[in-house]
Amino acid sequence: MKIKPLYDHILVERIEEEVKKGGIIIPDTAKEKPQQGKVIAVGGGRRDEKGNRIPLEVKKGDTILFGKYAGNEIKIDEHEYLIIREDDILGIIEKTK
Repeated sequence: MKIKPLYDHILVERIEEEVKKGGIIIPDTAKEKPQQGKVIAVGGGRRDEKGNRIPLEVKKGDTILFGKYAGNEIKIDEHEYLIIREDDILGIIEKTK
């Protein structure tokens, strides 16, 4: 199944954060959900007062940071995704060389 978000909505797949070795085992139910994700699909952008489309800053493949309670969780073909608005994105993670 394919999903194309509308307007300024973005389909994101969460990225699991690295587990640090420290000897303490935390059960899955106590772990917080990651706040990083990979952009899977983006909408066409929102419209201004004159009806012109404003393109989104993010694009497919970007790695982003988003708020803890941002968006709506959905499940597609046994995969969990998040649909968020561009306003909920805190930043784009750029890889340095």
